[in-house]
Amino acid sequence: MTTAWLFPGQGSQREDMGRGLVERYPDLTRQADEVLNAPLATLAGGSDPRLRETEYLQPVLFAICALACRAATDAGAQPDVVAGHSLGEYAALYAAGSLGFADGLRLVRRRGELMARCPGGRMLAVVGLDEAAVHQVLADEKAIDVDVANHNGERQFVLSGPDGTLRLLRDRFTAAGATKCVPLAVSVAAHSRYLAYASALFARDLAVVSFAPPRIPVISNGDVLTDPTTVAATLAANLSAPVAWTATMARLRTLGVDRIREIGPGHVLTRLWETRPAAHI
Repeated sequence: MTTAWLFPGQGSQREDMGRGLVERYPDLTRQADEVLNAPLATLAGGSDPRLRETEYLQPVLFAICALACRAATDAGAQPDVVAGHSLGEYAALYAAGSLGFADGLRLVRRRGELMARCPGGRMLAVVGLDEAAVHQVLADEKAIDVDVANHNGERQFVLSGPDGTLRLLRDRFTAAGATKCVPLAVSVAAHSRYLAYASALFARDLAVVSFAPPRIPVISNGDVLTDPTTVAATLAANLSAPVAWTATMARLRTLGVDRIREIGPGHVLTRLWETRPAAHI
């Protein structure tokens, strides 16, 4: 069997997501405390108001996913390939031995800080329409200020853009047959043109980080990351590029993956894997 470990991104947070992990790895927890300038144990409880701020939430989620990865490997499990959804890519690189824990925390906190500087946008999840139908609604409504940010499944997409435009589009998508049209609890238009400047600034931070060659394949937007010299450029670009999760799942299948394990809080990626079209199994 070929096993892939999948690491979720922002939105997977929940209460008590660090239970049993923070206490188990005090050395790593101390590193997180220093980078965050706040106790990971408190933040990982999931109800701390600072988790509304991306500069705290993102490194906390990275830390929890990394600790969960450590717990899985300590139990004797090993993946054949890894992938992460958006923020989860950093935990995937950690799992592959390409990114250290402390470096990952610092990078992810910086990523959150830069994203927080791009307020005003929103994200809208649209479920039940295929890609052609989504683009048709955008064209009919002349929503030229909206980008498709996440290709999560054959009929699961997330849009990024100005709050006002997305509010107007909700009824249009529902009328077109969407089974769900839900605003996400974020205050930034992630993975869109609106983060291009943040992406350029982040590239400078990434340029001084030394990435080791991944010990196992890391899949990013359908591509296999094997050369450490390309990792930094990929992470910088992915800040403003769409998340092509459908392409990642397709690549995992071509690599013979027949078993996945979601490492971190939640089961969103597991559900996306289990609901993939039968023709692609």
